[in-house]
Amino acid sequence: MPLKLQVIICSTRPGRVGPSVARWFHEFARAHGQFDVELVDLADFKLPLYDEPVHPRMQQYAHDHTKRWSASVSRADAYVFVTPEYNYSAPPSLVNALDFVYKEWNEKPCGFVGYGGVSGGLRAVQSVKPQVTTLKMMPMVEGVAIPMVAKHIRENGEFASNELIDASATTLLDELLRWATALKTLRA
Repeated sequence: MPLKLQVIICSTRPGRVGPSVARWFHEFARAHGQFDVELVDLADFKLPLYDEPVHPRMQQYAHDHTKRWSASVSRADAYVFVTPEYNYSAPPSLVNALDFVYKEWNEKPCGFVGYGGVSGGLRAVQSVKPQVTTLKMMPMVEGVAIPMVAKHIRENGEFASNELIDASATTLLDELLRWATALKTLRA
């Protein structure tokens, strides 16, 4: 049974390009052929600012939005966060979504597809890595950085990759597979 990889669209704002980038990566990961790949959009969960009365490590969720999010996160063996950079940092929607659950993330690897201006989202990715390690996740060193993302969006709204981006995506997926396979035995 293949490992389950969730590709998570982290921006929730109107006019975002995250879905275009995430759809490209989702299809790229499917073509890679080593994961059962699911595309997840944080906007679909409508998570408010963290509002659970009990710490998430207890998994005593009071709200339906948290229960839905917990069930989604639980399904995966690995994650790729497709994230923009907002003011040298990760979007609040990603930080909040990570905080909503705890054990569901534990002992699973994650990777990042960062996008933005000249930095390609690298500062956002670096800002969120300490948070995922606190959730007992293993962030990959390998990643995909997409500088000047607007230049990669076609008139029809689709993301247009290139050889360098594709090569980094392959490297990320290969590394995620190694870690997801190893960490699954730890969770068992």
